[in-house]
Amino acid sequence: MKIILNNREEVFEADTMTVSDMLEIRRFTFRMRIIKINGKLIPRDLYGSTVIHDGDNVQMFYLMSGG
Repeated sequence: MKIILNNREEVFEADTMTVSDMLEIRRFTFRMRIIKINGKLIPRDLYGSTVIHDGDNVQMFYLMSGG
């Protein structure tokens, strides 16, 4: 499957995957993040049930704080 992840084409071996699957495959472990699929915000509690489809545009933003 091919998706656009943070403005780059990425290829995954899976035919389907959830947001949680993608995070595990790419080893994204930073806890403070926002994920959008095709411009729609995905709540953290739906990562395990939200399916990413071939051709989807996925944006992942890391939240940082400081002073």
